[in-house]
Amino acid sequence: MNTGWALVAGLLSLSLVAGATAQAAPPRVSDASDTFFQQSEIPQLRITVEKKDLDKLQAEPRSYVKAALEENGQTKYQGVALKLKGAAGSYRDWDDRPALTLNMTKFNKQGKFHELVKFHLNNSVQDDSYLSELICSELFRQAGVPAARVTHARVWLNGRDVGLYVLKEGFDERFLKRHFADPTGNLYDGGFLQDLDADLEKDAGAGPVDHSDLRAITEALAVEDPAARWRKLATLVDIDAFLTFMALERMTCHWDGYANNMNNYRVYFDPTTSKACFFPHGMDQMFGDPGMGLFDHTKPMISAAVMQNNEWRQRYRERVAKLLPLFSPADGLIRRVDEIQKRLKPALEAIGKEAASEHVERVKEYKERLVARAENLRAQLAEPDPEVLAFANKKSEELLPDWYEQLETEDAKLERPKLERKETYSIACGKTVPCVASWRRDVLLGPGKYELRALVRTNRVISPDGNESGGAGAGISGVERTNHLRGTNAWKPLTEEFTIREDQRHVQLVLELRASGGRAWFDAASLRLVRIGNPPPPAQE
Repeated sequence: MNTGWALVAGLLSLSLVAGATAQAAPPRVSDASDTFFQQSEIPQLRITVEKKDLDKLQAEPRSYVKAALEENGQTKYQGVALKLKGAAGSYRDWDDRPALTLNMTKFNKQGKFHELVKFHLNNSVQDDSYLSELICSELFRQAGVPAARVTHARVWLNGRDVGLYVLKEGFDERFLKRHFADPTGNLYDGGFLQDLDADLEKDAGAGPVDHSDLRAITEALAVEDPAARWRKLATLVDIDAFLTFMALERMTCHWDGYANNMNNYRVYFDPTTSKACFFPHGMDQMFGDPGMGLFDHTKPMISAAVMQNNEWRQRYRERVAKLLPLFSPADGLIRRVDEIQKRLKPALEAIGKEAASEHVERVKEYKERLVARAENLRAQLAEPDPEVLAFANKKSEELLPDWYEQLETEDAKLERPKLERKETYSIACGKTVPCVASWRRDVLLGPGKYELRALVRTNRVISPDGNESGGAGAGISGVERTNHLRGTNAWKPLTEEFTIREDQRHVQLVLELRASGGRAWFDAASLRLVRIGNPPPPAQE
């Protein structure tokens, strides 16, 4: 299937310079799964679920039921395990176009589908080009990151034509054998919007059963001294591999992946290195925003650690530069898209003229986004890194203009009125209780001890349910603030101290109202960030 792809001519050694994820798996003999994913024919899959099993499926769509599978009107597979899959954007009921997971051995130990034990049929409702999963999985594998192989299939459910699907291999022991010398490590499913500190589902592995491998990482990240934290983290996570993974997620605009949104990922603990490696997942909305940032600070634990460490951040930038030939110029990607489109055309024409013509338009749009992204990647690499706040004229104090709104309660009212000749940022509660709303300001800070200062006035501010942590106040996102102004008050100064120990950290400053009633005003001219000293030395390990 990849014969005509000239995308990486002369660059197949890229995985060596870009950082391979793990000790390579031993050379393997090609099997039926390779042939299946490389064939030009789009397979026709007819799935049948008996009524009693269908009733069970509709009652518990995430639980496996028995199904029969017929391929191209010839090969039949009995006792196939089937369940519905998909998250908020892609999940559909059985009577619609459901996304499906099929397991060949759950009910039949000898079952295999072209040597696959587990595979998915994705409805591609969030990618009507049907291209993203395939294109991006190939990009990740070209760079040495394990990624599921992808093809397509025409699907019928109980005789009902549900159209073209994206067929993707599952993450299981066979997948691990393709990429690692030792496939017996723990494999975790990142789940929905969960980081490594969550109770992640273990999909495979003979490693610890108590999540101690994941817990070791979160404990390392809690080490106060950044230098000690990073040393410990490097013994637990394959940082070099993660740099490649993170770079590719961002270069492909995977806004809903791990590095940006702690979503759609798998993590594997390689027994040969005792380090965690990340795999991409859910790549159906890629290249949607050709201008997506490469060097922004984000919340997920490991990507945040990379961006806060100047050495790792520089290595990440260098990794992006080494991976750039995969994307820019976009000619190779465009040729690959044309190959896939040519392969899909007969299947789509068999579905109907409208489906075929609609796909031509979607592919055209997809190629335009690829070209735009190629140009944008070069432009971002040409720009210098964002600099930490230097404080004007080398003073220790900085005025903070240009705050933006954030509403957690929709009917809260945020305004910029004048009050007693002062320009203010105002928050007023609506009828919804509790009211939670804020003005926010992003800053990039280097090591230091800081104080946020604000002059605040309140009118009849009531803490929700008498909660002592409610009221109006100023602080930083993710840390419980120490100031809580309630009731009616004339202008009153509030301060919040915090410490940055890392080389740099993105901080979101917050002017907040948490209340069941009332209003708060923040004097715009009083909003200042003051550097009050160096961070204290860390406690001895």
